[in-house]
Amino acid sequence: MRRGNAVMGIEDSAIGGAHGGIPPAALPKPTGTGENDGMTSLDPRRKRLLYVSQHRGTKETDLLLGGFAARHLADLDDGQLARFEQLLDAPDGDLFDWITGRRPAPPPHDHDVMDLLIAFNTKRPA
Repeated sequence: MRRGNAVMGIEDSAIGGAHGGIPPAALPKPTGTGENDGMTSLDPRRKRLLYVSQHRGTKETDLLLGGFAARHLADLDDGQLARFEQLLDAPDGDLFDWITGRRPAPPPHDHDVMDLLIAFNTKRPA
C-alpha cells in the first residue's frame, strides 16, 4: 500500500481529488491574519475566553456564548473582558436563562456585557 495521498489503496482521483473535487484555486487562501481560524489574531487571554466560551458543557450555551465571543471578544475592553470572565463562572443553566430572557440576570451579572450577549443572541436567526 502506498502512503501519501492514497488512503487504503484508493487514489485521490477515485474520490474526487484531495479536496473532494474542489479546484485548488477555489479554496480559501491562508492569510495569516486570523480570518480563517478566528484565533490567530487574538491575544492569549482572548483565545482562552473564546475556547472556554465554545466548550462549556451544554451545546446550547456553547452556541450562545461561543458565537458572541467569536464575533465580539476582539472589540471588548479590559473591563468588559473581566465582566465576561465573571459571567463564564456562572452555571450554564443560569446563563442560558439570562441570555434567552427566561429570567433576568441578578445584579452582579446585569451589566453591559450581558446586554451585548442578549442583543447578539436576539438578532441571530433561529
